[in-house]
Amino acid sequence: MDLDLTIKLVVGEYTLNVVSAYAPHAGLDEEVKRHFWEVLDEIVRQVPHTEKLFIGGDFNGHIGATAGDYGEVHEGFGFGERNGRGTSLLDFAEAFGLVIANFGFSKRKEHLITFQNAVAET
Repeated sequence: MDLDLTIKLVVGEYTLNVVSAYAPHAGLDEEVKRHFWEVLDEIVRQVPHTEKLFIGGDFNGHIGATAGDYGEVHEGFGFGERNGRGTSLLDFAEAFGLVIANFGFSKRKEHLITFQNAVAET
């Protein structure tokens, strides 16, 4: 689990909070994964509602091609099937009024795939 960087920038009249977050990979213990979400939750709760928040990183989950019940946070331009870690990310975004920005616009399939081998595309 890695929350490598949290910085606060004042740009003109805006205060921007930028968080770099990399979730534990699938093979790690559930306690490690739970701790990651608790730490991220604490960081987000510390950001005043008057400030902007950007979280970037790798959440090791697939939110899927369609929004389903997550229309407020997922605009339906994803790839593949949703998995449990993707659902956790969508639930987190929904709880804090965030959106998954990378899935807010249509892209060609080759721009959606970040890993590909002879067996799988993710």
